Amino acid sequence: MTDQDVLLSQVAARAMQESGGAICCATGEQIIEAETLLGFSVPPLLSRLYQEVGNGGFGPDYQLLQLIAPEGRTAVSTYHAERTPRRWPEGVLPILDWGCAMYAAVDCTDPQAPVLLFEPNAVDDDWSNAWFEDAVSLSDWLHTWLSGTGWYTEEIMMSDDFSEPRPWPQVKQRLSREQAPDLDTHRERPSA
Repeated sequence: MTDQDVLLSQVAARAMQESGGAICCATGEQIIEAETLLGFSVPPLLSRLYQEVGNGGFGPDYQLLQLIAPEGRTAVSTYHAERTPRRWPEGVLPILDWGCAMYAAVDCTDPQAPVLLFEPNAVDDDWSNAWFEDAVSLSDWLHTWLSGTGWYTEEIMMSDDFSEPRPWPQVKQRLSREQAPDLDTHRERPSA
């Protein structure tokens, strides 16, 4: 059994306990459909989480969004709703809505699949100020949830040694890369 197998087993046990066993898993076909709609691959651990534990409905506080579903709000639909080059980088999949426009999101472009916190409430014009690194990997984020030591836990937030999530170091590069003008769109078309 791998470390990932053990982690998924622990997450599944907690998810079953909290949901009373009312969680349905995503299928392999749904993962492929989601990846097609997104235009990028979902990290292996996130794919396994949705296929082996459940298609949302478990996890910290407000629980993971469904990856994909015939109707209702999903990670895929939320990605498309939030995605703008100035505000939301390509390949960053929202997986949990914290409320108040805040999200936990996985950077699907990074092999470690870091979990990011999007907190736009105090941002004026510079969206890079809304992005924080919640965990260096999805695995670490899940371990934090299982151990009850996440920043979102009331006891942690009220403790004297509470430290807020750090700004995401790659955000300026990721957002600015997408803001580069497309030269082809600015060229005049020859008249007919």
